[in-house]
Amino acid sequence: MSQRNTRRTPARILTAALTLSAALMLTACSTADSDLPTIAVPGTAAADAAMEELGLGGLDARQIIDELDATPLTDRSTAFTASIRPDELVITTADQTQVSLPMPDDAFYVSFAPYESSNHDCYYHSLTTCTGEMQGADVHMTITDDSTGEVLVDETRTTFDNGFVGVWLPRDIDATVTIEHEGKSATQDVSTRNSDDATCVTTMQLA
Repeated sequence: MSQRNTRRTPARILTAALTLSAALMLTACSTADSDLPTIAVPGTAAADAAMEELGLGGLDARQIIDELDATPLTDRSTAFTASIRPDELVITTADQTQVSLPMPDDAFYVSFAPYESSNHDCYYHSLTTCTGEMQGADVHMTITDDSTGEVLVDETRTTFDNGFVGVWLPRDIDATVTIEHEGKSATQDVSTRNSDDATCVTTMQLA
């Protein structure tokens, strides 16, 4: 029963075991009201220095997201978190320096973590610390635009090493997502219309 509800490995991402504060860790899979202040000034000396130190210099939000998605968990940095919001990618370093990179005007990113037995609460997806149950699993994903009936995605994808499968969708739509795996399925409604829509979906229990 269903329920409604350019790859490039970073060359200079720091993988040293720097300890993040408890507050920083809470942004990993955050709720909608856990926004932190940011220095939304890419191009300034402070922001550029922080990004260069993390091995992310010169990359835009989409490039960073696609790059980190493809990075194995063991290679993902502990020196920063990367939280995906509808309109920005927030990079936060261990010393609480924050840089906000604008998301594409025409694309909205949503990451899905289908599961069978256990999940976790999530609203804004973290590329660096969020993990799901089904890692490296082949799932068939269908995504349909509710207003036009257009099928945006209809293909088998493999979940990333963190158990998520990320999708770039058009903005300003409501859509229905169905994920199937080994005879089980789950269906979820999503929206890309609003500035507070979720970028992390962990409520799709396969049954």
